[in-house]
Amino acid sequence: MPDNDKNDNAAAPLPLCPSAELQERGKAHCFDVMQYRQSATAFALRFDGEVHAYLNRCAHVPTEMDWQEGEFLDSGKQYIICSIHGAVYDPKTGRCVMGMCGRMGLTKIAVEEREGQVYWYPSRDTRPAFED
Repeated sequence: MPDNDKNDNAAAPLPLCPSAELQERGKAHCFDVMQYRQSATAFALRFDGEVHAYLNRCAHVPTEMDWQEGEFLDSGKQYIICSIHGAVYDPKTGRCVMGMCGRMGLTKIAVEEREGQVYWYPSRDTRPAFED
């Protein structure tokens, strides 16, 4: 079953990347999406053996967070950190744990890993970049 907080996943899962591409607490796989009809990027990373995916947009100020492409974790590889504002997020939940993001968190994207492949689930709000 996909990692998802909503029940609006009528869409079929889309292949994202091979499982082997996501090393434990390593570089994330970035991908293009449409969020409310606006171009955006998202990322998937492996943390404590599970794949988690989020919109690449800080909850404090909507800017991309990676300090280099695919690099989202702090130097201790414990938290997702916004390279612009320093907001700190729990990689498992996307919840803000420190910084100006308050109680807000990252926008979660439903993912599933099976048979050596990671898939993501488009939702009502987040669709593939190639759709209108």
